[in-house]
Amino acid sequence: MGRVSGVLFGADTNLDLAQVLFDLGGVQFGSFDLAGAAGTSPLYINPRVLISEPAMLRRIARLIHAEIRADRSRKRPRIATFAAVAGVPMGGLHVATAYALESDTPLIYLRPSTGLLDDDDLQVEGRIVPGQSALIVDDLMTGGTSILTTAKQLERVEMRVRNAIVLIDREQGAIERLHEHGLHVTPILRLKTMLNYYQANRMIDEATFHRCLTYLADKDSERSNNHNSDELPPQQ
Repeated sequence: MGRVSGVLFGADTNLDLAQVLFDLGGVQFGSFDLAGAAGTSPLYINPRVLISEPAMLRRIARLIHAEIRADRSRKRPRIATFAAVAGVPMGGLHVATAYALESDTPLIYLRPSTGLLDDDDLQVEGRIVPGQSALIVDDLMTGGTSILTTAKQLERVEMRVRNAIVLIDREQGAIERLHEHGLHVTPILRLKTMLNYYQANRMIDEATFHRCLTYLADKDSERSNNHNSDELPPQQ
């Protein structure tokens, strides 16, 4: 597999990210038993292949930096000001590091102290300033659990968290779920955008494209049904 070089569209865009992920084998189609909200999925996304491409990591950092600058130019910015960037272990740490270097922003991260990735085992590394705000960064989001866990740990050490940026959103309800916990998530690239790009450029066939869209629609219906059942009054 050759190295990825150059910018496909003349400037850094999220479609560059979609293309490079595909070229590096970071997007696979078939049948995959994934943990959590993804379940049995017709596609597997592995953004960690990007860490082997330093040039792409720099472009990702620029994409994130541009997204934040564009948000700050809005009349009502959605991303609150922050004094540190927090990488979600482990994939988000590489992305957060790249952004920290690009933007000259202090970096903190979570690590398990005993090798177990659970709420009680995570420690925050880096310079912690109580009352300071942090932006969470992750590489891939499905159900949002990793981001939520990171936010809770940062709040435990008296840091403030209102926002997260994620490279790829699988569009499986995480944005809505995290919003319920007071977190606003900004995705750089959404799964449906990736699928439309691959289909339009004949990188996947129609059958694969529609199988993936059906999977997303079924998952959306499943979440809606679960939400509605939670709201039903108990049976007498």
